[in-house]
Amino acid sequence: MHASFSRTARNSIPLHAVTTGELKRFLAKRPRREATYLSSTGFSARDGDLKLVPNASGGIACAVLGLGKGGDTLALAQFSEQLPAGTYRLDDVPAETGGANGALAWLLGTYQFTRYRKGKSLGAKLVPPKDVDTDEVARIAQGVFLGRDLINTPPNDMGPEELANAVRDLAKQHGAKFSVIVGEALLKQNYPLIHAVGRGSDRVPRLAGFTWGRADAPKVTLVGKGVVFDTGGYDLKPAAGMAAMKKDMGGAATVLAIASMVMGAKLDVRLRVLVPAVENSVSGNAYRPSDVFASRKGLTVEIGNTDAEGRLVLADALTEADSETPQLLIDIATLTGAARTATGFELPPFFTDDEALAADLMRHARSANDPLWRLPLWRGYESALNSTVADLTNNPNYAYAGAITAALFLNRFVTKAKSWVHLDIAAWVDRPRPGRRAGAETSAARAIYSLLKARYAR
Repeated sequence: MHASFSRTARNSIPLHAVTTGELKRFLAKRPRREATYLSSTGFSARDGDLKLVPNASGGIACAVLGLGKGGDTLALAQFSEQLPAGTYRLDDVPAETGGANGALAWLLGTYQFTRYRKGKSLGAKLVPPKDVDTDEVARIAQGVFLGRDLINTPPNDMGPEELANAVRDLAKQHGAKFSVIVGEALLKQNYPLIHAVGRGSDRVPRLAGFTWGRADAPKVTLVGKGVVFDTGGYDLKPAAGMAAMKKDMGGAATVLAIASMVMGAKLDVRLRVLVPAVENSVSGNAYRPSDVFASRKGLTVEIGNTDAEGRLVLADALTEADSETPQLLIDIATLTGAARTATGFELPPFFTDDEALAADLMRHARSANDPLWRLPLWRGYESALNSTVADLTNNPNYAYAGAITAALFLNRFVTKAKSWVHLDIAAWVDRPRPGRRAGAETSAARAIYSLLKARYAR
């Protein structure tokens, strides 16, 4: 059982949560002393308003959380974020925030990044609701925390080697078969685009990965962009554009979060994970605008912009992933600013031609409260990828629809997979919400795990 859960309900303090629309009903049900206290202190069920109702001896009789209009199934994370030490239990809360959602919200609210400073003491514990699979809830939270920790780690401590080591450590934890290709070996083994992007850094590029599960199980492959820091290369980003570039390996971190959940749950898949880990730097050896490189697939790519590096490293990794004809191929990347412009930080877009997969992803995104939104793979923009000197360019000659043209570029390297989906995530929270503090986030991890569990649970 997770350390933030309590095994005993003795003397546990009840937790209530109420929307503004249900406040009158809620107060009518409460003991007079509690209702009088809430009314006299101006409690209006405003979103985030937390009241500790005293008992006759000066302790806490109960805690009551306002939910505003409601709708956030993880809203109860505010309890673990704010409550003092003690043992608590969920009592009168809306159904959609209780049960497993309430237990997960509690755990997500306990997250702290403590590598560089001491965290606050967490003395509050929750008695899990009955019939909740606490192992499953903890598995999801621990996967999320793994991804957040990797993204939050600054680039001086999260280079290509350290990211590859994180892949190795997760593989070792679950008995998976790990492999890594480093530096010049990338050229010898035909990963020229990964090498080209990473060669400008003195921290050499690499392709890390592992396989797990029985060989004849359905093949599910996860590919995550692992650009540990992106200067933009010779097309240098401005200072403001570099400020949060430690998150440019957020796709890789999210893939590892999902893999952690999948392997922990022992889903019946043959899982493969691929993480191209590079740093996009400026140096005499860095790749340049107008360079042309062959890709692993054999397609030649003209470099129109060195700040469009993510699609290059993914192209070689996707080619390798696609060569095994997986049943499901998922790539996740912090790929374009255009995606953020289109749907913001809270609603990552995804792209697929598989209608059933798209419908499933939307359904699981809603049920997991891990939002996603489908954007089209509009083939009318294919011509924007044309180059006059190579098979395609990494810098489409069209000023609009950047997230779509980036997805179309990646799609050129996927021809055998039975089903493919590309997610263009932010991996960052810019507007904090309960259980989702400002900073690193494994956007889409919980939604994708929910889908994989529904399809491949034993």
